[in-house]
Amino acid sequence: MQNLNAWLLTEGAHGMVSQVEGLAKALNANFVHQKIIYNSFLSFLPPKFSPKNRIVFNFDEIIKNVNPSQIPNIFISCGRKSVIPSIVLKQHFIKNYDSKFYNIHIQDPKINFNYFDFIIAPEHDGLTGGNVFSSKGAIHYISNEEIEDARQTKKNKNVLAVILGGPNKYYNFSLKELKNIFTYIDQHFLSNFSQLLIVSSRRTPEAINSYLIDRYKNDNKVHLDNSLNRDNYIKALAHADRIIVTSDSISMISEAATTGSPIHIAQLNPVKNDYRFIKFLNLFRDLNIVKLLDEKQENWTYDKLYETKRIADLIKNKIL
Repeated sequence: MQNLNAWLLTEGAHGMVSQVEGLAKALNANFVHQKIIYNSFLSFLPPKFSPKNRIVFNFDEIIKNVNPSQIPNIFISCGRKSVIPSIVLKQHFIKNYDSKFYNIHIQDPKINFNYFDFIIAPEHDGLTGGNVFSSKGAIHYISNEEIEDARQTKKNKNVLAVILGGPNKYYNFSLKELKNIFTYIDQHFLSNFSQLLIVSSRRTPEAINSYLIDRYKNDNKVHLDNSLNRDNYIKALAHADRIIVTSDSISMISEAATTGSPIHIAQLNPVKNDYRFIKFLNLFRDLNIVKLLDEKQENWTYDKLYETKRIADLIKNKIL
């Protein structure tokens, strides 16, 4: 198999798209995003209880767009609702085309691992198996080359970047919490830096963006970016001499770890125990990648993480 044509299967959430697209690029695959839309009557079923049938999702809509000259030979899925579609689509193509097909699932599929050729899961999830590759943190779509290219445009020294996530099932991401975080940053960080870059994400509530605009409207050293522009996000990471990331996003912390810059975690109060994050935090602390926001602002170094490329190379060695 020389050319990889990948279908990327997700519900369209940014964190999932980042992971499947990052892996496809690292595999040097041509790729097409296929947004999964579940049958509303079956959406509550976990994968192990769901029928492995085309009725579960928008199968017909996806299949009708098949380009005969670019038949997918690899399916990369991420998220609970992409598990069954990956299995069904692979079976369909095996039945109808004389070729070799592979499916890769990112995260725990919570179904028999043998339905997939490869599974990629963060080390802190504790998954094991003959077809399981473990990553330190989450894989993603930011490459070392992009970070290094963006660094060539850096103009200011002593830049602090703050990367904001948003509410999820573990964190409310309340305005009160964010006010406390930025009060701490202003008191303990701001005077040490010539520029503060604050980058919002798709999940950042508009009320928090508005609050930050008002808070820093008269401070010329503070730049707010809620454009959701990927290039701006990469530049913020690349230009930063120190990075602060909110604790709601393992993906964003993993992306920041491609830079080699010291990373502080701004911890939010969980609404329920987030055991995965605790394991992840302990791993990244052991690797000397992160410290908590209120820990001493010393300089430290660590080995930059290129987990997406590392795992892609392992997969290529098995299928090419």
